[in-house]
Amino acid sequence: YVPGDIIQRLRQYDRRISDLNAECVRKLGKLDAALQRCNIRISNYLSTTDSKSYKEVVKRISKGVRDPAELAKAIHKRTVNRCGNDVILASLTGVISETDIDVIRQLSEEVELAQRHKDECQSKMDAICQQYFPDQLQNLQTIPGIKGRSATAIIAEVGSEVSSFEDAAHLVSWAGLKPRNEESAGKIKARSITHGNKYLRKTLIECSWAASKTQGCFFSKFSYTQTVVRRKNKMKVQVAIARKILTAIWFVLHDNAEYRDYKPSSSDIETADE
Repeated sequence: YVPGDIIQRLRQYDRRISDLNAECVRKLGKLDAALQRCNIRISNYLSTTDSKSYKEVVKRISKGVRDPAELAKAIHKRTVNRCGNDVILASLTGVISETDIDVIRQLSEEVELAQRHKDECQSKMDAICQQYFPDQLQNLQTIPGIKGRSATAIIAEVGSEVSSFEDAAHLVSWAGLKPRNEESAGKIKARSITHGNKYLRKTLIECSWAASKTQGCFFSKFSYTQTVVRRKNKMKVQVAIARKILTAIWFVLHDNAEYRDYKPSSSDIETADE
C-alpha cells in the first residue's frame, strides 16, 4: 500500500507526533529524576508528572523558589487534604542548588517546546483533513472511542479510501491485529497478534480503551461480557475491540457513511437463549 502525496504528508505529521510523545515521556522522566536528586518527591503524591500542580511546582523552582511553604501553594487542595499538609511539605523540602535550578528550567523548556510542536503538527493535520477529507473525518468520529486526534491519525495511516484492501480482513491483517494460527500436531503454539503498522495499531488500542468506557455502545457491552462475565484477560479483550473497531473503520470508509451501532435482533436473542 503506497499512499498518495496528501496522505504521505499526513503520515509525516502523525509520526512526528508519535516521536514527540515519546520524547515528552522521556523528558518528564529526566525532569522528575532531577527533582528527586534535590529530594523533591512530590511526584509520589500526584497522579502524573504532567499534572497542573506538578508543572506549577517545576515552574516556581525554575524561577528560584526554594521555600516548601511557597511551593506547597501550587498543590491542589484535594491532594493536600488527601495526603496531609505535613506530608506535602516534607515532599517539597530539599536541597536545591543553582545548577539544579538551571537543569530543571532547561528540561521544563524542552518539554514545553515538544508540546508546542505537537500542537502545531496536529493543527496542520486538522487543516489538511478539513480541506481534503471532511466527510471521512466526520464519519470516523461517529465510531465510539474515535475523536479528532485519532480520526486524523487513522486517515494518515489507512487513507481516505480503502480500495487497496479487498475487505476488512485484509486491512486487519495489514495492521497486525489478526491472531496467529501456529498449531502443530493438535498443539497450539501461539495466538498472539502478527506484525503490522505499529502506528495504526497503537492508535486503535487507545481508541479501544475509550470505546470500552463509552456507555451504551456495543464495544462497552462486549468488554463487560468478556472481562467480567467470562473473566478473560483485559488486555486481550482490548486487542479484540481494536480489531472490531478497525473492521468498522473499513466499512465506514468504504461506504462513506456514518457508523451504526450493532444491536442484536430478536432472532439473535432467541438463538442465544436456546
